[in-house]
Amino acid sequence: MNAPTTLPGLRVGRLLEGRTAVISGAGRARGIGKATARLFVEHGARVALLDLDEDEVRQAAADVSGGQPVAIGIRCDVTSEASCRAAIDQVLRWDASGGRVDVLVNNAGLTQKRGVAEISGDDYQLVTDVVLRGTVLLSQAVIPAMRAQKSGSIVAVSSMSAQQGGGIFGGAHYCAAKAGVLGFSRALAKELGADGIRANAVSPGLIITDFSRSNRSDEEKDASAQGWPLQRAGRPVELASACLFLASDLSSFVTGATLDVNGGAYMH
Repeated sequence: MNAPTTLPGLRVGRLLEGRTAVISGAGRARGIGKATARLFVEHGARVALLDLDEDEVRQAAADVSGGQPVAIGIRCDVTSEASCRAAIDQVLRWDASGGRVDVLVNNAGLTQKRGVAEISGDDYQLVTDVVLRGTVLLSQAVIPAMRAQKSGSIVAVSSMSAQQGGGIFGGAHYCAAKAGVLGFSRALAKELGADGIRANAVSPGLIITDFSRSNRSDEEKDASAQGWPLQRAGRPVELASACLFLASDLSSFVTGATLDVNGGAYMH
């Protein structure tokens, strides 16, 4: 199926040299956030990995740093305004270039499989707080630094579920929250463009991570994607490469866009 675990061609040139990036939801070993952090480090960025589990995210930072002082793991609860602001304040103190945040990847997420009639108020609050409110709060925390430096790129990880009303995993409340992320990203693009800040979203389809917490093997997940044009599920590094494009100057004239990364599963 020719599914890559690395993309060596992307290492030609360092697209984020001298920049500081923040990635939420970056602690999980087989996650999109950690894969993105690793790729960003390979392209010259200093990366702050954020996640709720402090031990896990610190280990993730150590894993991607290659023994160099280029990554830091910070505990952050994206549902808390105080926690988001404290995490970004720590990043600004850590940044070697004098307090910059050049890139934010809003990747923290949570899903639940529920039928519409089964979604409780608590279910809705939990998923929406992490997926949508967390994206809003962390974006608010980085905007002052980006405005001061007159540049920045904010990337939000949405989902194909937001575009087609499900079909990957997660209930209607998850689809709604991820759709909210798309609308919020476009609103950011309109409001912040004059400040030199770009805002875009990526919309992954089925990516082989531990996010869905299903009991299916990787081979079974690939098999379930046989009906899609590329006939396999995606890998975290492939979503990371889309984030790299939107974070770098390769996309300097791209804002308010949604980049589909789903092997052709959703065409519109």
